[in-house]
Amino acid sequence: MSAPSVPRWRRLVVDTAPLRHPAYRRLWLSTVVTTVGAQLTAVAVPKQIFDDTGSSAWVGLSGLVALVPLAFFALWGGSIADAVDRRKMLLLTNAGIAATSFALFAQSALHNTQVWLVLVLLAVQQACFGLNSPARGAAIPRLVPAGELAAANALSATVFGLGAVLGPLLAGALIPVLGLSWLYLIDSVALLAALYAVFRLPAMPPTPREDGQRATTGLSSVIEGLRYISLHAVLLVSFLVDIIAMVFGMPRALFPELAERTFGDPPGGGIALGVLYAAIPAGAFAAGLFSGSFTRIRRHGQATAIAVMAWGAAIAAFGLSGNLWVAATFLALAGAADLVSMVFRGAILQTAATDEMRGRMQGVFFLVVAGGPRLADLLHGTVGDLVGTARTIVAGGLLVIVLTVLVVLRFPTFWRYRLGAEPPAVD
Repeated sequence: MSAPSVPRWRRLVVDTAPLRHPAYRRLWLSTVVTTVGAQLTAVAVPKQIFDDTGSSAWVGLSGLVALVPLAFFALWGGSIADAVDRRKMLLLTNAGIAATSFALFAQSALHNTQVWLVLVLLAVQQACFGLNSPARGAAIPRLVPAGELAAANALSATVFGLGAVLGPLLAGALIPVLGLSWLYLIDSVALLAALYAVFRLPAMPPTPREDGQRATTGLSSVIEGLRYISLHAVLLVSFLVDIIAMVFGMPRALFPELAERTFGDPPGGGIALGVLYAAIPAGAFAAGLFSGSFTRIRRHGQATAIAVMAWGAAIAAFGLSGNLWVAATFLALAGAADLVSMVFRGAILQTAATDEMRGRMQGVFFLVVAGGPRLADLLHGTVGDLVGTARTIVAGGLLVIVLTVLVVLRFPTFWRYRLGAEPPAVD
């Protein structure tokens, strides 16, 4: 008897096959709550800094303050994730993130106006994120089979997108009513869901090295991971194109200024701020709902490069928009392109790298994904103060397209890369 045919519409919507695996399903469900809370804090921190200083440059500086500990601990955390039980590492680091979120609540509830205290707590929280994310990313291939990794990445990105949409919109609604401190508190409570989900995961001890040596967590281990990337063109370019997209094409440091001075929000905050922060994840969430239409693509290199250039084009168009809803539409298109890029870049790393290297690969991946926007905060905040928001955003979007084309021309093996192919050496 032949197998029943799958309706065409089912092949277009998000592929839920990875949710058949209980451990992955628990981890995935916990992110529904935690991403909402995380986005509340992501809005509250720059808003508090802008309210206290009135400067987008200070908002941009917060990106640099967050980047330094994030960079160090993401790289070190990747080497640790390859040497210890990843479940235990996730438990400890999630607890640290929750504690710093509560400290942010406490300083806001006590009406702190010292920017340095907010920046210190932000730096500590980003250090915890840097340690947490490599272990989380490296754990996924232990929970689902290789053939379902693209679908798993799409599922994770979709729920992150949902939380990132609801979070900023909720923040925009709550700030005028309850104040910033409640945003931090909600994030702290939501993180308890992540702790429970991680507690239920199976043990994930390190994979023995091929040379029989015990895995290390020092500088030599980090250097080994970076050298591994430098020797494989597809891994190297997957990082390069994302750095280009995020550093030059992520104008979120300008959102508080745009909301107030371009789109008419009152000084205390309003709907435009929430819409701007929610638009990119809204587009990502919408793309995730229909991710079945692209997660079966095997030309991962081409899909990544095209998605990054589409991101740049949408950001440039956003910079030219004077109407809030037109601007939000272009940001949503950018978010959809970013989700496609993230799905395939994640799949490339999870399949092209061996398990004993995945923690370090995920450390660099998280450094690029989270660190790039923080460099962008500094760049866009500073340049935006000098030449204006529109010029800064349009120039950044166009640079993304030009630089991506140049990188792909320099490394043509990336364009030709398919799922399951042997990662080519750097040519």
